[in-house]
Amino acid sequence: MSVQQPNDNYLYQEVLVSPMYLAGTGGTGDPSFEPVAHWPHRYLDDGPCQLVITSPDDRIRIGWYGDDFELWKITAAEEATSSTRWTATFNHNTPPEIVVGLTTALARDYAEANVYDGNGRFLANPSIYWADAVRPLTDAGWTRNGGAASGTVEIVAPDGQAGVLIDNRLYRHDDEAVTLWAGPRGWGIRAEAVFSARTPSHLIAATAATMVDPAPVVRERHHIHREVAHLVSLTPVTPSTPQVPRAPTPLDVRRTAVTQAVQRAARFPRTAAGLRVVAARSRTSTAAQTRSDSPAPAFAARPSANASAPRRSR
Repeated sequence: MSVQQPNDNYLYQEVLVSPMYLAGTGGTGDPSFEPVAHWPHRYLDDGPCQLVITSPDDRIRIGWYGDDFELWKITAAEEATSSTRWTATFNHNTPPEIVVGLTTALARDYAEANVYDGNGRFLANPSIYWADAVRPLTDAGWTRNGGAASGTVEIVAPDGQAGVLIDNRLYRHDDEAVTLWAGPRGWGIRAEAVFSARTPSHLIAATAATMVDPAPVVRERHHIHREVAHLVSLTPVTPSTPQVPRAPTPLDVRRTAVTQAVQRAARFPRTAAGLRVVAARSRTSTAAQTRSDSPAPAFAARPSANASAPRRSR
C-alpha cells in the first residue's frame, strides 16, 4: 500500500507561522537588509561571502554567507581599518525577521552618530548588568532556568522552545557571551544568534525584542522543518487573510535605483551621459517590444555542495 505524498500545491502554499522564532529562514535573508538598503552594497562572486553591506564609512559591515552555516556575520569597528570591536553571527536556521532587530538598531545608531567625533552608540561598552541585554524577554514573561551551568544564566520562553544563554565566564573580548536560540537541538533545526563579549547591550536587546513579537511571518509549508511542524501554528494565507508585507530584496533596491536613474536621464538629458541613455533607449525600444520576457533572477541562498562543518549546537 503506497503512502500518499502531499502535492506541490500544498507544499508551496503560503502560511502564517507563529511563533516567528521557529519559522526558519524561508530560503532567503533579504528582509534582514531592509533597514540598511541605502548603504553601499557589494556583490561577490568568489568565496563564501556573497554580499557585503557597509555603513558609508565602512565601520559597520554586514556579510551574507548564502551557502554557509553562519548565514550572517555583522561586525563593527572604531575605524574602517581597525580591528573588529564586536561580532554577531546568525546561523542558517535563524529567521531573517530576527536579524532585522539588529540591522534596524544599527541603522538608527549610525544615523544618530556624530560623523566628526568618530564615535557612535553602536560602539558603546556593554552594560555591567547582564539583565539589560535581555530585558525585552524578561518583561515578556520569559523566566530564568535554574539548571544552567555555573557561571552562566539562561532565560527560557514560556513554551520552552526558545531562550538566551549568557556566559559570564569570559577571558577575551571576542569570546561568545550571549546566545539567543530557538527550536530543538540539532544542526538543521536550532536557530542561533551569537554575540561577542563587547557587543553593546542595547543591540542585543533590540535583537531579542523581535523574538517576543507576536506577529506571524509568511513562509511556504515546505520551509517548516518536520521536527518543528508540531510546535508552530500554521494558518493558510488566503485573500481574506492580511498578509505580512514582504521587505524589498537587495536586488530589488538595485534595480529600482537603476530604473530611477534612467528615468531621470530621459526627462532631463542635460549631460553627455544622459544623452547617451536617451539614445540607447531609442535604439533598443523596437527590439524590446519583440523580446520574450525572462524571469528575473532571485537573490536567495543557493544549496551548497560543500556545506561547512556544523558548529556544536548549544
